[in-house]
Amino acid sequence: MSESISRRDAAAFLHQAGSTPVAHAFTSCRGAWAVDETGHRFLDFHGNTCHNIGYAHPRMVAALKQQLDTLSFTPRLFTSEPAVELAEMLAARWPYGNARVLLGVSGTDAIEMALKLAYVATGRTKTIAFDGSWHGAALGALSVGGTAAEREEFPALEGCHHVHPFWPRNSGETAEAAAQTAFEALEYYLAARDIAALLSEPIRATPHLPPDWFWPEIRSLCDRTGTLLIFDEIPTGLGKTGRFFASEHFEAAPDITVLGKSLGGGVLPLSAVIANTELDVAQHLGIGHYTHQKNPVLARSGIETLRIIDDEKLVERSANLGRWALAELQALSKKTPAYSYARGIGCAMAVECDDRTNLPALKDACYRLGLNTGTADGRYLTLSPPLNISEEDFRFAVGILAEAGSGFI
Repeated sequence: MSESISRRDAAAFLHQAGSTPVAHAFTSCRGAWAVDETGHRFLDFHGNTCHNIGYAHPRMVAALKQQLDTLSFTPRLFTSEPAVELAEMLAARWPYGNARVLLGVSGTDAIEMALKLAYVATGRTKTIAFDGSWHGAALGALSVGGTAAEREEFPALEGCHHVHPFWPRNSGETAEAAAQTAFEALEYYLAARDIAALLSEPIRATPHLPPDWFWPEIRSLCDRTGTLLIFDEIPTGLGKTGRFFASEHFEAAPDITVLGKSLGGGVLPLSAVIANTELDVAQHLGIGHYTHQKNPVLARSGIETLRIIDDEKLVERSANLGRWALAELQALSKKTPAYSYARGIGCAMAVECDDRTNLPALKDACYRLGLNTGTADGRYLTLSPPLNISEEDFRFAVGILAEAGSGFI
């Protein structure tokens, strides 16, 4: 080609942090593997957490082709059989009582719908979330979320409070201490009984788990103060943590669960809100009346994703693979200079880097050797492989982490 795809990308798109310009272009992807425009083949342990079933799963591709031949679009004021079936499947899987569903295109869509529902159901307009949390790029989601740098130049919703996260902010803070600080702050804010919703990931996607007591105590606190509990499972749901819903690791039922990313099977954009039927109180408002809310092709991607997860027993595989993989990563962190610690649950994993490690350079080294990772909090390489990745491929990734990490410090 006369000019690289990434250069054309930089010339064609408005520039924005993290998206344009970029250094590489995907040219193909399948399973856990992808190829960039130079022909470099690599394992993708990032994938924006969209490839729980792997890229281009043959069953997914076949199902979408068939759906395109059968019914390709449904405009608003009409429904479709795939949309109804997907809503029924999601409601049936939700383990917290009778539920109803709204479908969206992006995770941000779903967060916005969940917030609107909480405002209407409670008659309140204030929210609370954790500092450092991320819940989407729309103005409302940015206001409610806890990433200050992302929202500082935009107008904000009123009444959006943020408290110390339940996960440690630095290597000197314990998970127990962070959770206790977070709980005390939530007690203070929720006591006023004017908070519509607490929005949080049940397990921080990087990943960080709160102590076992944390979410049950928060659930009780929400019950006492009339605050709705919204769990954002966009990155951690659909088996990523070894349970279908990450919240199933705790004895705490949310009022609303939000799904996205992998719900579209690593092919199409799709999200969902699953809410207790007692919250079906916004019939007079179009809180999720989007053009593609019941698109049959998008819905088919969700249906096939759920079927593949079931048929290939990927939730169980995520739990089993995660235990084995974490042991491999913990052993790696003890003998490789760049790393200090590894943690994970299911197929959500991270390796903490030594304070002296240049994290961007380490990530680049991994990529050159054939492994794409994420980064978080300035000190973690995050690893989010497909749930059906082979042990052979995971061992290959561990070897790359070892080789890249040995070249630092």
